[in-house]
Amino acid sequence: MTESSGSKLLNGEACQRTLRGKNAGKNGFVKNHCVFEHPRKYRRPTERSQNAAPNSSLYKKPFSESFEETPLLVAVLTYMGYGILTIFGYFRDFLRHWNIEKCHIAHEREQQKDFVPLYQDFENFYTRNLYMRIRDNWNRPICSVPGAKVDLVERVTHNYNWTFEHTGKVVKDVINMGSYNYLGFAENTGACASAAIETTHAYGVGVASTRCEIGNLDIHEELEQLVARFLGVESSMAFGMGFATNSMNIPPLTGKGCLILSDELNHASLVLGARLSGSTIRVFKHNNMQSLEKLLRDAIAHGQPRTHRPWKKILIVVEGIYSMEGSIVRLPEVIALKKRYKAYLYLDEAHSIGALGPNGRGVVDYFGLDPKDVDIMMGTFTKSFGAAGGYIGGRKELIDYLRCHSHSALYATSMSPPVAQQIISSMKIIMGEDGSTLGKDRLRQLSENTTYFRRKLREMGFIIYGNDDSPVVPLMLYMPAKIGAFGREMLKRNIGTVVVGFPATPIIESRARFCVSAAHTREMLDTALRAISEVGDLLQLKYSRRERPLSTPGWTYEESLLQD
Repeated sequence: MTESSGSKLLNGEACQRTLRGKNAGKNGFVKNHCVFEHPRKYRRPTERSQNAAPNSSLYKKPFSESFEETPLLVAVLTYMGYGILTIFGYFRDFLRHWNIEKCHIAHEREQQKDFVPLYQDFENFYTRNLYMRIRDNWNRPICSVPGAKVDLVERVTHNYNWTFEHTGKVVKDVINMGSYNYLGFAENTGACASAAIETTHAYGVGVASTRCEIGNLDIHEELEQLVARFLGVESSMAFGMGFATNSMNIPPLTGKGCLILSDELNHASLVLGARLSGSTIRVFKHNNMQSLEKLLRDAIAHGQPRTHRPWKKILIVVEGIYSMEGSIVRLPEVIALKKRYKAYLYLDEAHSIGALGPNGRGVVDYFGLDPKDVDIMMGTFTKSFGAAGGYIGGRKELIDYLRCHSHSALYATSMSPPVAQQIISSMKIIMGEDGSTLGKDRLRQLSENTTYFRRKLREMGFIIYGNDDSPVVPLMLYMPAKIGAFGREMLKRNIGTVVVGFPATPIIESRARFCVSAAHTREMLDTALRAISEVGDLLQLKYSRRERPLSTPGWTYEESLLQD
């Protein structure tokens, strides 16, 4: 586990982020995957299922995920929409070239006309012709705590989203359905905020040094010991940036002659870290254990390309919750495969730590597994803990090695002391070490909010993706014109949402992504659901052809226990 990278370039294998979605099948058919039920195989004869039937003997409770197929007519109309936008884009580029339409984009200076272009105009085709049409849905400035409700700075554009001007007005009390504030710790009052203020008075805000020089504070060591205890591992290490925790810690662990097996939906930070390592990278289908096992068998049978020598090491890289799909990794099966084929496992729990499991300890806790079965446990503090940074947990030998070889440890400034204190305080609340039941209550509230929100959206007739227990809820929009329209209409109703389209998703699978929080009350969720239903009717987004269950007017008895 301690071989450093010998090269920073890929040796022949390109790490491509393949299309995230499933092939469009017959209209309205659903892929529903539960470990105690045989999946319904409604698909074309030539279409392969993205998820094989799981091994139910490895699971201690039902594990259900559903991905309803894109209706064929919707898929065709979506392709047509992008085609029309592309044609108009080329036409507008023609008008800009002849100065008929004003050009707002950056371009090379006349003095550099003989230089090799720093960037190609075609690379920005999507940005200037498609993204700019709906750019007002992103980068909205907020001027409050990003809690269950936020205040938005009102802005207007006079040149079709190329630039924005603030009006000086503030849109108050917008229900926040987009932030990763799973446990509601993004707040400016309470025990966590008070402790962070006291730490700021004691330590200041900045450290102005790296951990290995003079930036190693006692609060950093306290944090790492607490994280190791929380995860149930021997040791841990904290970093100031979540993205760099992945991108800068995979390269020291693998290098030339090593093989990385990466899920096709892994985050960009994992993809970048794998590329920087210089390892050979192969991608398996999302959450598909047959695809992963085939790559493992081939890797062991054939070895390295050309020489056929055995791989120095094989590293499987997966996430706990996939942030665009709302799906949960089939961790029991991944661990079984990694043990069978003697591979290492790197688990990214950025979205699952704090949000899953009876004790909030992530996907390992959710499945009731032994943390020692995961070789490298990674996670971030930016979501459930309401802070910043990330961690790596595992055996003491692994952490000691990373302290000496991780670029993020050697060259990055230490974590800000009040941020470290925010993590410590929130983690102790989750663990119940603050002497209260607040942590347990928030974990239960998040679970109930997730179940309620997902159930109501299905009853309304929307197509939603992911696992039933995932607080990340993607609602499918499909058509490009509906991406911007959905975000704008929701904001008119005082609901803040995140909309996502191509190239972040497959071209026919644009979506709105909701993140459920324990800070959301029943009234907030009901208000958001009413607005979603209204906009769904307005934009004709209720594509689902599943048989709808009888709608219940409120929460179930179990869901209402905490409310009472």
